Amino acid sequence: MTWNLPNILTVLRLIAAPGVAVMFLYFTRPYADWFALALFVTAAVTDWFDGYLARAWKQETKLGAMLDPIADKAMVVIALMVIVGYSSMSPWLVLPATLILFREVFVSGLREYLGDTAGTLKVTNLAKWKTTAQMVAIAVLFGQGVFEHYLGMSAWGMDPQMIDDILSGREEDLLGLRWKLTGMELCWWVGLALLWIAAGLTAITGVDYYRKALPHVREG
Repeated sequence: MTWNLPNILTVLRLIAAPGVAVMFLYFTRPYADWFALALFVTAAVTDWFDGYLARAWKQETKLGAMLDPIADKAMVVIALMVIVGYSSMSPWLVLPATLILFREVFVSGLREYLGDTAGTLKVTNLAKWKTTAQMVAIAVLFGQGVFEHYLGMSAWGMDPQMIDDILSGREEDLLGLRWKLTGMELCWWVGLALLWIAAGLTAITGVDYYRKALPHVREG
């Protein structure tokens, strides 16, 4: 087992994956939202750095090749679980999240079945773009969660106190409220659009991997 900087970054990213969910166990909102967002973005950045450094320093190892995709999948799966769990369970969010989770499980199962021939399912450039789109979408949706908590929104609508503030007609409150609502809506729609794009790329790469694995799973 070789411990170099790229591998250390990969292991830290793997540890950070459950840390995103742990933030919501030990901190109240909105602090949990901020900490989860910061942790996720930091871990996502290391995803680029560990691969770049491994290639630049010629420190590519079997450990890194094994752990890197595991860390990526753990980050995406756990973060999506947290986002869906703390959202209003909108079907427009649940559907792409379900597609992404299904594909990750499906491809992992294919690799496990193929065993020594799993090299058939090498990571493609499109799969790398898929991972990037997933992480950007999740980061934006975490940002939407920050706005959502500050505004007192829930699955059932606005907080009663917020409605009273709106009806009171205070100019400065209304201005701040409009800014927060705009920020929340922007994060929601941008994050949702990116998540659907990521889901589309996820489906395409899943079909591609299945097509490559098909000769190895046919009877006879």
